[in-house]
Amino acid sequence: MFHYQEHSANEHLMDSLSTVDNAIDLLFHLGRSDQPLGVTALARALDLPKSSTHRLLATLARRGVLEQDERRRYRPGAALVALGLQGLDRDPIVAVTRPELQLAAAELGETVFLAGMRGGQLVVLDKAEGSGFLRAAPRVGEAVPIHATAVGKLALAFAPEVVSLGGAALSAFTPATATSHEEIDAQVRRAALRGWAENRGEWIPGMSVVAVPILQEGRWVGALALAAASAGVEALGVLAIVDRLRAAARRVQERLQPPAPRRRGGKEAA
Repeated sequence: MFHYQEHSANEHLMDSLSTVDNAIDLLFHLGRSDQPLGVTALARALDLPKSSTHRLLATLARRGVLEQDERRRYRPGAALVALGLQGLDRDPIVAVTRPELQLAAAELGETVFLAGMRGGQLVVLDKAEGSGFLRAAPRVGEAVPIHATAVGKLALAFAPEVVSLGGAALSAFTPATATSHEEIDAQVRRAALRGWAENRGEWIPGMSVVAVPILQEGRWVGALALAAASAGVEALGVLAIVDRLRAAARRVQERLQPPAPRRRGGKEAA
C-alpha cells in the first residue's frame, strides 16, 4: 500500500511539472508570435492535446498573464507585461547586456548605453561610463526623444509596429535637429538599410551618438549606443564603433535566445 501511494505521488509530481513546462512553452510561443493565436493553432504548434491547451490558456487568462482579443485568440496580457517591468535591474536584457556595456566602455573609453521601449517611451535602461573626462547624458531611466536620437531612428526602422511619431509636430532641440517627417523618414530608411544609426548634435549640442539594434528572432528589443563628444567619435571612427557595438549586440542576442519548445515525450521541437 505504501509503495502504491509513493508511486501515485511521484506520478502526480511529474504531471504537475509537465503542466508547468507546457504553460511556459505556451507563453514563449505567444511571445514570439506577431499576432494572437487560437487554441487549435497553439495545440498544433506545440503538439499538445487541445483540451489540455484550452485549460492552460483559460488559467493563464484568468490570472491576467494572457488576454483574448475579439476573436477569442490569445496574446500576452497586462499581468505578464507588468511582471516583466517590475524592475530594470531584474530586466533580462539589462542583466545580459551589462557586461557588454562595461567591456565596450572600457575598450573604447566612452559612455555606452542600452536603450529600449518601456511604458510607451524610449528609455535608457542601463549605461557604463568610459574612462574619458566627459560623462554623457542621459541618466538611466530617462526617456529620450525618438526623432532626435540614433536609438530612436533604429526603433522606427526595426519596430514600426510599436514605435511611431504620428503626425505631431517635432521639437527642435538644436539647430541640427530634423523636424520634418520627410527628413526623419529618409533617416529611418537609411538606418534600416545600413543596420545602424547616428546623430550628430541633434539632441544635445556637441554630442554625437552611434547605435546598433539588438534583435531577438528578427524583432527589435533594444539598442546599444556609444555617446561622446563629437570630436571623440571622429577620433574613434564611426565604422570602427559600429563594428565594436555589433559584436557586443551579437553576443547579447545569442544569450537572449529562448529555449526550444518541448514536445510531448520530452523531445524538443525541430
